[in-house]
Amino acid sequence: MWMFFTNTTTSAYYMVKSNDKKSLSSYEIVFGGMNLLDKLLDEFSREYGADFFGVADISSAKDFIRDQGGDEIAEYPRAISIGIILVDSIIDQLPMRFERSVAVNYRHHTYNIINLRLDLIASRIGSILQKNGHKSLPIPASERYDNECICAVFSHKLAANMAGLGWIGKSCLLITPEAGPRVRWTTILTHAPLKPTGKPIENNCGECTDCVDTCPVSAFSGEPFRVNENREVRYDAKKCEKYFEIMEDAGKIPVCGLCIYNCSKGIK
Repeated sequence: MWMFFTNTTTSAYYMVKSNDKKSLSSYEIVFGGMNLLDKLLDEFSREYGADFFGVADISSAKDFIRDQGGDEIAEYPRAISIGIILVDSIIDQLPMRFERSVAVNYRHHTYNIINLRLDLIASRIGSILQKNGHKSLPIPASERYDNECICAVFSHKLAANMAGLGWIGKSCLLITPEAGPRVRWTTILTHAPLKPTGKPIENNCGECTDCVDTCPVSAFSGEPFRVNENREVRYDAKKCEKYFEIMEDAGKIPVCGLCIYNCSKGIK
């Protein structure tokens, strides 16, 4: 199957070849170059349900990335950031999170289902990049890599921030202008020389401390995000970890998310 795209600036036509009419992940760029690949990946991700698509040049953060994930993660100069907005009606029930039905719904839809949707998009994008000759590495949407530091192998928030999709708030969550922190993210690292979609957005939290004040274990210090400053200055992840352990020991489903719920940037 052949598909044609038009460059609206030059009116030039580009061709995309697919050997499988049912699989967008079999697309191969035949003529048109990197600009077409950028467009294809953006449209592809949205076709499969993504609300956010961005590309970041992460080469300037190489040392930080290496410290967190090692040399194999730090070798990639580009990161594709994909985000899906969470369902407001589920987030808005979080003040009642100790009710089992609310906790089950939140864990199932906000974690299990959204993470699966993100991972499927990332896997398919990885296949497209590989078919077009570009090394890529999809990063799981939510899988812990380091139990001591309580972190993943790569920071999705870093990629989204550097792609211009939002800023990192006092809660250490990525805050978007469109949906606040009510978004889950995944990342595809790649060598493909894709065009960055933006630069980090200026922090817009101001004097607001809603996320800090609402935390039941006082895990946030209230300090704003600063480049090259350790996460521990702003956030004590072990306090959240202990809180979840206490809930589990009490026979409850470990759910919180109040920093997501209370952020004014996400409240409609």
